[in-house]
Amino acid sequence: MTRSNRSALKSLSLAPLTAALLASSLTMTITPTQAQERSDFSVCWSIYAGWMPWSYADVEGVVNKWADEYGISIDVVQVNDYVESINQFTSGNVDGCAMTNMDALTIPSVSGVDSTALIINDYSNGNDGIVLKGSDDLADIAGRQVNLVQFSVSHYFLARALESVGLTERDIETVNTSDADIVGLFASDTTEAVAAWNPQLGAIEDMADSNVVYTSAEIPGEILDMMVVNTQTLADNPALGHALVGAWYEVMGLIEADDENALGIMADAAGTDIDGYRQQLAATYLYTDPAEAIALMESPELLNTMQRVAEFSFQHGLLGDMAPNAEVVGIETPSGVFGDESNVQLRFDPSFTQAYLDAQ
Repeated sequence: MTRSNRSALKSLSLAPLTAALLASSLTMTITPTQAQERSDFSVCWSIYAGWMPWSYADVEGVVNKWADEYGISIDVVQVNDYVESINQFTSGNVDGCAMTNMDALTIPSVSGVDSTALIINDYSNGNDGIVLKGSDDLADIAGRQVNLVQFSVSHYFLARALESVGLTERDIETVNTSDADIVGLFASDTTEAVAAWNPQLGAIEDMADSNVVYTSAEIPGEILDMMVVNTQTLADNPALGHALVGAWYEVMGLIEADDENALGIMADAAGTDIDGYRQQLAATYLYTDPAEAIALMESPELLNTMQRVAEFSFQHGLLGDMAPNAEVVGIETPSGVFGDESNVQLRFDPSFTQAYLDAQ
């Protein structure tokens, strides 16, 4: 499968980060551009089942409609490589980015960029999977090379899978691979195993000798997909948050109504058809109800999940070479703070979703 590149979508041609550059980006300190009140903003996203609503909201003018209502402009940019999209956010080139909860902690937050999870849009409920050649038994992953986006949430997912069969990362070898390249690599005779997400996972699953042996349905609620924005930018420009939330939930209403036109546009952008995209959505627990998303942000379970993610990240050196423990970065939710309260760099803020709900 090739990535969809609809002419209406604005796409950046950006080279994937090498493993070395990614490692350095996790430890360098970046001082964000001083935020101030402004009217022009940009957010980015990459291909993933749960983020395709941003493609529809862009090309069908939903984001523009909500931005106009608040007197601002929002450019929605597709980036063809997931890690590079986060790098663009961390570098201050965009104001918001679609990313997972773990990656929000280990890349921008560790780099000193104070970030806010504005929207928790879903959790992966089967959209992430581990695929083996020549075996349908996860335990047979022992001794193999595993291609994945190293140090991303796929790495966390892989570690959780290994735990389930009494293995550790010492029993395998990980190979850093861009999500844009992973489908092609699986076709290679030398590729033994991959960890991937949809739509790439679906394309791999359709290939010869492909055996999906573990999915994120085994760890529901742990891989959260979010729209993350710069905290200072959001504080200085709340219109940005209100417009993004409004646009998001307008599209959620279309998905909830099974609108075939909307689903067709999203499917096309994902490089599949409506039936294929519906299959991807079936493996995605979308928070189409804003009240449910608010309840998640306010729940103690979210803080527990983030503690687990932080501890994994510390064990893998993703919180910086000098991190003394898993609590070096503070993570704030409405139910409390995990980590250093004097160094809160990742925040979960349900207030914009609550404002949207109150206005309905």
